[in-house]
Amino acid sequence: MQYMLLIYVDEAQAAQADEASATAMTAEYFDYTRQIQASGNFVDGARLAPTASATTVRVRDGETLTSDGPFAETKEQVGGYFLVDCKDLDEAIEVAAKLPGAREGSIEVRPIWEM
Repeated sequence: MQYMLLIYVDEAQAAQADEASATAMTAEYFDYTRQIQASGNFVDGARLAPTASATTVRVRDGETLTSDGPFAETKEQVGGYFLVDCKDLDEAIEVAAKLPGAREGSIEVRPIWEM
């Protein structure tokens, strides 16, 4: 079964990280990616651009409306994702717990709706 691991981070806090910390975190993500690729769990993953570059789209009464930024104002923002293939939720939680971002942010584990 496939699961989406949504990585939530505090963009303001991440922006304050010094260069050495940011480089170390990036290296941890590269290591993590190599590990889940080797395990066979990896399907896809990417880092997202900051929320300042986001556009939210709504259609109301047939009219397309756009607004800058994410849909909701929250302390943490979606900073990236991994799509993983795991035998069950327990395995997906184990995979998510190893994400470097789980130490400072949070990881939402959500099953993919199979159609």
